[in-house]
Amino acid sequence: MSARTLCPPERRVAEVRDVRRLGAYDLISARDLAGPPDPQAGQFYMLATGDRWGGGSGDRPYLPRAFSFARARPGAGGGADLQFLLEAIGPGTRRLAELKTGEALMLLGPLGAGFEPPARNAPAVLVGGGIGTAPILALHEECPAAPVVLGFRSAAHAEAAALFGEVSALTTDDGSAGRPGLVTDPLGEALDAEPAATVYACGPPAMLEAVRALCEERSVPAQLALEAGMACGYGACFGCVVPTKQGFQRVCVDGPVFPAATLEPSALTPVH
Repeated sequence: MSARTLCPPERRVAEVRDVRRLGAYDLISARDLAGPPDPQAGQFYMLATGDRWGGGSGDRPYLPRAFSFARARPGAGGGADLQFLLEAIGPGTRRLAELKTGEALMLLGPLGAGFEPPARNAPAVLVGGGIGTAPILALHEECPAAPVVLGFRSAAHAEAAALFGEVSALTTDDGSAGRPGLVTDPLGEALDAEPAATVYACGPPAMLEAVRALCEERSVPAQLALEAGMACGYGACFGCVVPTKQGFQRVCVDGPVFPAATLEPSALTPVH
């Protein structure tokens, strides 16, 4: 496990610098002047929308949402310039997508344990699925030579691949961009070419289980960044526990990045 970048112990205000539509997603850029300048790829922030978050007269209050950052740069005046990739699929994420330049983005973070980056010149393959491409982009900036394999539902979602520049392989469920099929197909090909690589992946549970099983079959080490619904983000509510070979662990503080070999397969089984 990599050393954590610890967050200040309070929710704070970041200024929204830009909100850009990117196919099916929105890319939020914000300046976090009071936060640390060096969050670790795979760590996450709890995001809310300041005075428009809800709880007013006739307005429903919403819990903050957990998002891994996609990019982080040391800010010119301190802190960090952050980017978050989101898909507006419910009332909470729609409120985040409606933010305007100059408005307040409330955040707490960075939280959790990020990726242990590959050693210098050590082979790696980066795998991202859907919104899970965000922490893979952050890791890609640390190891730009590593092959990148991305999977999306459709061409509209696949527009997020442009954030990487060039990628080694791109798949879509419906075949509307890249090659049709699952990311495990090009991942297997990448491991054929470099069987000593470590795999780094983030995406929906079904994708991560397929990646875990493939890596187990080939005796390939892997680090998986799990997605989970979180109410607090710092271990108090125990709402994001997953089964591991060491017992139940909390995604928000013991993860979100786990060595694949420590996870029980049921940790990556979607709950309906």
